[in-house]
Amino acid sequence: MFAIAQRVLRENRFEPEMPEGIERDVPAHDPSEGILDMRSLPWSSIDNDDSRDLDQIEVADQLAGGQIRVRIGIADVDALAPKGSRIDQYAQQNTSTLYTGVHIFPMLPELLSVHRTSLLPDGERLAVA
Repeated sequence: MFAIAQRVLRENRFEPEMPEGIERDVPAHDPSEGILDMRSLPWSSIDNDDSRDLDQIEVADQLAGGQIRVRIGIADVDALAPKGSRIDQYAQQNTSTLYTGVHIFPMLPELLSVHRTSLLPDGERLAVA
């Protein structure tokens, strides 16, 4: 079944196998200059409770006059996968993570999607809000 899933992906111009050593392209340190810390806000997510690759979060504030402000936080993967890098090229080719019945074919290396950019509440992560 796995081989069939790989074949179907290739037939549809997806690359099912991430290039070997691609995680070495992830910079060792996150850029942090000019960052506004918004972790104290009561962020929530529409993802499942067990999601490990949380890439978007949201928070709503009641404003004066009954208005509501909704902020959306998107994981800043771009800060760690620079344009033109092997990670960027692979993600650009596949455009999304593919979930099949036999295997998950990720768009990004797990080091990025689960550890360095996931917006889970267990650490500091960059996001665009």
